[in-house]
Amino acid sequence: MFENILVAVDGSGRSREMINMMLAMPSLSRSQITILHIIPVGASSEGLTEYRLAGERILEKETASLKLSDNQQVTSLLKEGDPKSVVCKVAEELKPDFLVMGSRGLGRIQAILANSVSQYVFQLTEVPMLLVKDDVYIRSIRNVMVALDGSEKCLDLAIALMSGYKDGEISLLRIGKKRDSGEMANDEVMESAIAKVKRSNIPYRVYMRSGDQGKEICKAAEESNATLLLLGSHDRRPNVARGLPDLDLLLGKSVSDYVRVKATCPVFLLRIPG
Repeated sequence: MFENILVAVDGSGRSREMINMMLAMPSLSRSQITILHIIPVGASSEGLTEYRLAGERILEKETASLKLSDNQQVTSLLKEGDPKSVVCKVAEELKPDFLVMGSRGLGRIQAILANSVSQYVFQLTEVPMLLVKDDVYIRSIRNVMVALDGSEKCLDLAIALMSGYKDGEISLLRIGKKRDSGEMANDEVMESAIAKVKRSNIPYRVYMRSGDQGKEICKAAEESNATLLLLGSHDRRPNVARGLPDLDLLLGKSVSDYVRVKATCPVFLLRIPG
């Protein structure tokens, strides 16, 4: 059960579209949705007033458009400051089950140069993060693909999300290094995942691939018509640098960064100790 969801909005509507698709799922039937909008700093007092009025209108529009059931509630939150820092701070304070954010889907270097909010927050927050690119088509959540990495964290989240949802299924994806089909068929990670999803009584499919992980994950998600992709992102930052972005990851050396940019469906990213 997901009881506390944080949705950061900028007026574009992509995050709103995604959360509306998810609100119909039984696992979100009693959720408290917090809609967050941030107005920039550095404006004159007159300009700040205009930003606040515009922000209030955005929040009013976003909250009014949510398709809530009787047991779901929404709260709006207007903050002022640097969007990157504010989203991280609010996420730390509220400790939501997950955070929904829009993303322009910029490439690796472009995201850094453009001061991408979603890229920054993705690196620093410990909260599971659902990224919705501006150029992806938002569809009803039917086929959730899980890229298996052995941690089971993504699979556990997928099972919790799809629990009680009669129209959904889980696609289990395993990218192996060897091309021998026999060896891949005996993959222990996949066998464990199949046993777990069977116990949950959720329909499932199995996809075994080999090759470049990022490319194969994106290809499998597109070919299987996945409506949501779950992926673990290993945290390689040393303890002394938990408050700083991982430059290696920002430069795009990770699988999660590649998938974040290239996937043709929304991507659910979970931080995994590594």
